Amino acid sequence: MKTFQDLEKVIDNEKELKIFLITAMNEYIASAEYKWAQIAEDYDKQQNTTIMGYQKWLYTVSGNKTPDIYSANHKLASNYYNRFNIQENQYLLGNGVTFNNEETKDKLGTKKYAFDTMLQKLGKLALTHKKAYGFWNKDHINVFSMLEFYPFLDEENGAIMAGIRFWQIDKDKPLRITFYEMDGYTQYIKHKDDAELQVLVEKTPYILDIASTEHDGEEVYNGRNYEGFPIVPLWGNQDHVCKIQAWRSKIDAYDLISSGFCNDVDEAVLYWTISNAGGMEKEDLADFLHQLKTLKVATTDDDTKIDAHTVDIPVTARETYLRLLEKNLYKDAMALDTEAIAEGNTVATAIRAAYEPLNAKTDDYEYCVIEFIQEILSLAGIEDEPSFKRSTVVNQSEETQMVLSAAQYLDDETILKKLPFISSDEVQSILEKRLEEESDRFGQLDNNPNEGEE
Repeated sequence: MKTFQDLEKVIDNEKELKIFLITAMNEYIASAEYKWAQIAEDYDKQQNTTIMGYQKWLYTVSGNKTPDIYSANHKLASNYYNRFNIQENQYLLGNGVTFNNEETKDKLGTKKYAFDTMLQKLGKLALTHKKAYGFWNKDHINVFSMLEFYPFLDEENGAIMAGIRFWQIDKDKPLRITFYEMDGYTQYIKHKDDAELQVLVEKTPYILDIASTEHDGEEVYNGRNYEGFPIVPLWGNQDHVCKIQAWRSKIDAYDLISSGFCNDVDEAVLYWTISNAGGMEKEDLADFLHQLKTLKVATTDDDTKIDAHTVDIPVTARETYLRLLEKNLYKDAMALDTEAIAEGNTVATAIRAAYEPLNAKTDDYEYCVIEFIQEILSLAGIEDEPSFKRSTVVNQSEETQMVLSAAQYLDDETILKKLPFISSDEVQSILEKRLEEESDRFGQLDNNPNEGEE
C-alpha cells in the first residue's frame, strides 16, 4: 500500500503524481481491507453475499456438474448486520451530542449539515465498514466512507498526511479524484479515452475568505489552511476491525437454513418411484425427471405406475436451531434483543441487566466518537467537551420514582438529566425557564412590598 513517504517521492513531478494517484487507488480497491468493507456494505444492505451467490448443482450420469435451474432456490437474506449497527449507533447518538456551550453545535454545522445529522451518518458508516472519515469543511463536516477515500499515512507515526477521494458513476463515465494535502486540495478528472488524469480545478486552500461588493460581486481575497490535516477518521471500535469478519459465518448459517427450509416447503415432492420400468436406463430416468421439472407431466406405458413420495420436513429441529443461531448472534454482537423485555411490565433492574452487553460495546464505540469530535473541535478552534445521553427502553414510572426519591440530595440540573422522559437538549431550556419564572416572582414581590403582611 502506498504511504505518505511514497507520495513525497513523486509530489514534485506532475506526470508521475497522476500515475501514482491512479495506482494508489487501484491497489486500495484490490486490497483485502477494501474487499471486506465491500462485503460489509453488501450485508448492511441485506444483499448477503454468501446466500445471494448460492447455487444448486446437478450431476449427470457421467459425473459432469451443471447448474440446477429446475428446483427451488429461494435466497432469504437476514438483516442482522444492519440491525446491530443501527442499534449501537442510535443507542449512543440517537439523542444527539451535548456540549457545555450551547453555541458549539451551531458552529459545527446547521441545516442539512447539522452536526448531529452528519455524525449519525458518519457513525453508521464507521460501524459498518470499521471506519469512516469526517472532512472539516470550514463550518461543517462532510462524510467520506472507506469505499471512496484512501489516506496516505506517515510510516513513522501513522498519521494521515494526505489522501484521495475517488468516485465514478459507471465504468464508462468519468473518474473523479480529489487529492487532499496539508496546504489545499486539487480536483482531477479522467474521461474514458484520456491517457491520464486531467486537472479539473487547480490546488485550492481549504478556507477561502470572500468579500462581496455591489460593483464587483463576490471575490476571494485570501486563502488559508488548517494547522492539521482536515480529514479525521472515526473508528467503529478500538480494535480497528471490520465486524462482519466475526459475524459472517453465523449470519450465513442462519440464511442457508432459512432458505433451505423455504425450498423444502416449496418442493413438497421429494422423490418418485416408477413400477414396472426396470428396463429404464439412468439416462431415461434423468430425462423423466427433467420432464417432470419442466413440463410438470410425464407419459407412461399401460402397466407402468408412477408414485410421488414426500418426507416429513424436520420443522422442529430447524426452528430450534434457528432460534439458537439468533440467540448466539445477539450474544456475539453484544446486542439488545428487545423481544426479551417487550413482554410484560419488566422491572428496571431486569431492563438494566439486559442492556449491559450493549452498554459495554457502546462504551468502546463512545471513546472513538469522543476522539473524533475532539479532533474536529481542534480544527474548528473550539474548546468544549461532548457528552451523550443514551436512548434506552425503560420502565419510566419506576425510574422516575427512583430519581424523585433521591431528589433531596441532588441539584435541579442533575435531577432533570436523570429523568428518563427529558432529553439532554431540554435540560438547559427548562432550567432557564425556571430561573425566569423565579425572577418574575421576586420582581413582583419587590413591586408590592406589603404583599404577605396583615
